[in-house]
Amino acid sequence: MGSLRVLELYSGIGGMHYALKESGVPAQVVAAVDINTTANQIYRHNFPDTPLWPKTIEGITLDDFNKLSFDMILMSPPCQPFTRIGLQGDIADPRTKSFLYILDLLPRLARLPHYILLENVKGFETSSARECLVKTLKDCGYTFQEIMVSPTSVGIPNSRLRYFLIAKASPGSFSFQTSSEVRQVDCSSVIIWRNNASDLPTVSEPFCPGTRQQEENAEESRVLYKLETTKDARRKSDQNSDLSVQQIQGFLEPRTEAARYLLPPKVLLRYGVLMDIVRPTCRRSVCFTKGYGHYVEGTGSVLQSCMETELESVFKGLDQQSEEEKLQQLLKLKLRYFTPREIANLMGFPQSFAFPEQISTKQQYRVLGNSLNVVVVTRLIQLLVS
Repeated sequence: MGSLRVLELYSGIGGMHYALKESGVPAQVVAAVDINTTANQIYRHNFPDTPLWPKTIEGITLDDFNKLSFDMILMSPPCQPFTRIGLQGDIADPRTKSFLYILDLLPRLARLPHYILLENVKGFETSSARECLVKTLKDCGYTFQEIMVSPTSVGIPNSRLRYFLIAKASPGSFSFQTSSEVRQVDCSSVIIWRNNASDLPTVSEPFCPGTRQQEENAEESRVLYKLETTKDARRKSDQNSDLSVQQIQGFLEPRTEAARYLLPPKVLLRYGVLMDIVRPTCRRSVCFTKGYGHYVEGTGSVLQSCMETELESVFKGLDQQSEEEKLQQLLKLKLRYFTPREIANLMGFPQSFAFPEQISTKQQYRVLGNSLNVVVVTRLIQLLVS
């Protein structure tokens, strides 16, 4: 295979570019396009030789695209119109305008790109935008497969379930049997996928490591402590027992300014019972979002630094104690935020990835929360071109 010419749309901090490099596929990014100034600073810092276009996609003409003569499109369109916690405006949301523009241009290109890879959030698979995408690909003669996958399927202890689509132009086929259904990749198939990128494992049940399908009964919904039910505890226990997933400690920085990342007393008292707390020996963590470090609830896991203290001993009976007693109990855990570098590690970014000095910690958390898992995309690129 000759070197592929790749167009990276919505390039962000370069997750797709890193995945392309890690895939081993001979390729050159001929242009990266994004309007986020912070993300562009970081991209340029890490890929100084790649042409970076800080402009709206709608501002790029058909002639401009044709001049690039690209073989592959990598893209991660804005996810806000499809997130479960958003307004779910779908194609009525102005942020989908650029994506619809791409779909309008695709059939009119002088030469169709041979490969397309798209990433988005869970929720995109039921959207009208996805229907427009599928219709356009079918009209252009592409063979494609839609996939839902989380980093736990490649052994990374972080849940970040995402929608992916990989497509090949005609004539082209995959090394596996494609399906019109959105295929699910789960932990039980991780060894197959890790050892052979041309094998796409599937399961019939929705992705959820250690899930049990029986109906929730009174025992399962009984609160144990920290607002956690029996079912919650068992699910986390199942995840931590999955030896195909690495432990969190392998992704931590060897030396950290721990005091800088400790949760302040106000946050501990207000959100202590709501936080997802993990230890270095855990094999799980929840999805990190752009609000991490600023908001606490639902933005990502926090790390228990003190291993000598048992979580249950701190939280049992906590609601019957005074504010000062509560605080003293919670402080025993030495809870801290994951550092931006540690989150980058969990998202598969290589050690060569770095932030420019002028990018603040808050900005680092924001752009990481908007990014993707490099290892997952690496596997999918290998699968796409195999």
